[in-house]
Amino acid sequence: MKNEILREVERVVLALNVNGETRQLLAPVHKTLLEILREEMQLTGTKHGCELGECGTCTVLVDGKPQLSCLLLPIQLEGRAITTVEGMASGSELHPLQAAFAELGAAQCGYCTPGILLSARSLLEENPRPTRDEIREALAGNLCRCTGYTKILQAVELAADRMR
Repeated sequence: MKNEILREVERVVLALNVNGETRQLLAPVHKTLLEILREEMQLTGTKHGCELGECGTCTVLVDGKPQLSCLLLPIQLEGRAITTVEGMASGSELHPLQAAFAELGAAQCGYCTPGILLSARSLLEENPRPTRDEIREALAGNLCRCTGYTKILQAVELAADRMR
């Protein structure tokens, strides 16, 4: 009997608003948002990185602001809007940031790209005319091991121009 009670407490029913859709799930209380997105919702665009909140690979938007999903518990996020990279495109139409990244070859291996795209989206929604330094600052929490960041910065600038 005691083990049955413990198993029930280990999971909680959650209603999460992810990419504009409310999804109900029975989630283990110890799993992070990163794990729930990837393992329970099959939204694998959000990547495992350092899992310490230092690399930005797992960045998602919560109410439009970049957050590290490896540090968040889903129970903290009920009633809040969560956006993953899968929620950026509109049907088959890429978000201007996604299109600019593809056009300029701003991603090499692409592992860090989802987090960078979401951080850049948040920046451009707040500031449609960012300077190069403001872009650098907004992306400072997103590490890339493959590029020298130049094409990433250029892609954000191109998208900003197109979005205005």
